[in-house]
Amino acid sequence: MNLIEQAAKRLEELKRAGAELDAAPAAGSEAALGATPAKEAIPTPEAAMLGLRAAAAAAPSVREAGAQAPAAVPPASAAKPARAGPAADAQRDGPLRLDLDLERLKSQGMVTPDAPRTQIADEFRVIKRPVVRNALGRSGARVKNGNLVMVTSSLPGEGKTFTAINLALSIAMELDTTVLLVDGDVAHPDFPKRLGARNSPGLLELLTRDDLEVADVLVRTNIHNLSIIPAGAPHRRATELLASEQMATLLRELASRYPDRVIVFDSPPLLATTEARVLATHMGQIVMVVAADSTRQQAVNLALSTIENCDVVLMVLNKADKTDVGAYYGYYGDEVTTP
Repeated sequence: MNLIEQAAKRLEELKRAGAELDAAPAAGSEAALGATPAKEAIPTPEAAMLGLRAAAAAAPSVREAGAQAPAAVPPASAAKPARAGPAADAQRDGPLRLDLDLERLKSQGMVTPDAPRTQIADEFRVIKRPVVRNALGRSGARVKNGNLVMVTSSLPGEGKTFTAINLALSIAMELDTTVLLVDGDVAHPDFPKRLGARNSPGLLELLTRDDLEVADVLVRTNIHNLSIIPAGAPHRRATELLASEQMATLLRELASRYPDRVIVFDSPPLLATTEARVLATHMGQIVMVVAADSTRQQAVNLALSTIENCDVVLMVLNKADKTDVGAYYGYYGDEVTTP
């Protein structure tokens, strides 16, 4: 019951008691809305006024009564701010943040910014250098969609996710380059286990919902230049969505909107799904991971033959017992350097 209704009810009670109300003010007048405490009711006009004031004073506030005050409506210009780059993304995705456990990453053999001089860090410096040059047009001729980098393999179990995460972490250590790591292996997403990232909302939601934009699923991390897009909630047509026109549109948007950002996709193996082959046609660079002493050359050649419309294909030998980079690391191991 609002304030005016309470005042009117009080007036009716006084009428029934025989009060003379000829001089009583209207219910909406200033006197009726006063807050002066009332004395004991007397059947006079003065008593009516005092009764009204008492009713007003006794009425609970809007918050005490549990009513909801109308929400402030922002101006139309503030309803959906324009986004001009990664900084604008950071404003919209404030609640979406992941603090990566650097010690846990190191225990998994990952590159971390607090340990820039390790064997794994040196190995991925060698791997990332041509990728960054091609992505940012530093290698001479501009590579079309060079900032779209797909990390894949011929078969499962060769270490493509390990390579994709380490490549992204290593690129994030560059002083003037940001990186977006996307879990594109939507049938078997591995980011939740390896990074502790929740799986949704993510890539699949971007492909199935019209009300979401990239900024709505972008997850910032405690590594300054690294953001993540998880795979998303399981979907019965998850792999087909990778080959859809929506995916092609999203890739074009990512490539053109942030030309100074490297986008690293962890994709399904090329021989395990045909969708990975379609995804490869939109990429500017492909990093092909081969497991040492286990992947057959025939499988590698067959996987390479499925790649179309991508001129830059880099090979990474994973799970090797010894590398030349490791020997170099031993020579420079005591030095403190920047990435």
